[in-house]
Amino acid sequence: MGAPSTSDLPEYLLSETEAHTISMLARSLRESVAHPTSSAFYDEHWKELVALPPGLRVFLESIRRKESGGAFLVTGLPVDDHAIGPTPAHWSTPAGDSRTLEHEIILALCGLSLGEPFTWATLQSGRMVQDILPVRGDEHRQNGHGSTSLLEFHTEDGFHPDRCDYLLLYGLRNHDRVPTVVASIRDVRLSARDRKVLAAPRFHILPDDEHIRQLEIRNPAHPALRVMKRMRDVPEPVAVLFGDPAHPYLKVDRPFMRCAGDDPAAARALRHLMEELERVQQDVVVVPGALLVVDNYVAVHGRRSFVSRYDGTDRWLKKLTVRRDLRRPVLSSRSAGEYVLY
Repeated sequence: MGAPSTSDLPEYLLSETEAHTISMLARSLRESVAHPTSSAFYDEHWKELVALPPGLRVFLESIRRKESGGAFLVTGLPVDDHAIGPTPAHWSTPAGDSRTLEHEIILALCGLSLGEPFTWATLQSGRMVQDILPVRGDEHRQNGHGSTSLLEFHTEDGFHPDRCDYLLLYGLRNHDRVPTVVASIRDVRLSARDRKVLAAPRFHILPDDEHIRQLEIRNPAHPALRVMKRMRDVPEPVAVLFGDPAHPYLKVDRPFMRCAGDDPAAARALRHLMEELERVQQDVVVVPGALLVVDNYVAVHGRRSFVSRYDGTDRWLKKLTVRRDLRRPVLSSRSAGEYVLY
């Protein structure tokens, strides 16, 4: 990725009164039997959306209705660096649910304002709210736990037709101000020829390593592993651009995609697209108390490289994926009442 432009995303800055209202709402839900990492929380507490500050609700609803950009920020959410405890060493051992529970509740309610939160059985044991933090040994991997290597531009779960409409990243800690990078298809300039090629099913997008690796290690008998391996080994050709030709959506995952055959025109068009996305990219530092919402159909995202310390002070985000409508899965299986897909 080349030099970014200055971040200029649509932003909603919470007032002190609004931040206090959200804190009190999250505190009131701490004793709920259901936890934001489980599907039950979302069935039980969607009614609490009316208690969110009206201005925030309008801002989130406008993201759904207007499609006015590729990424959006909410800032001013409450985070106490001491109270959340040290950044965990691994996603499987988060630093105690009680210390970050209120933040997960806030993230869950914001997600419900955008649609139906869901997760994948293949990632972080099917938790609804997941942890983005550096993991020792993953420094060079293309996943949310890498650090030393640049995380390249990608659509979240771009290989899957049931991917999220919105990706939410909630900042808990970012002392080093490590940027997330976003780029919108609405800002790129492509020739008519390239657009035509990119809108044809001439590409393969494969599952990223984490969808397979985590189950191979932790639950190799899970049926989701077989599904993901089939999508990796026998991928269907797909288009990169789709929808309205004048205002297309996109899906890419550069480290895990290729042309469907010996296709120089497709390779050239994809290269031009990636160059354009780099040209229009923006660095966004997700600071503590910031919520970044990425429209996963309009924008791609990545992360700048950084040096992890593994001393409890590394970058730590909470992640939630949201679909507008879970009644329209294309390929996924799920149990009734569950929001865990595979």
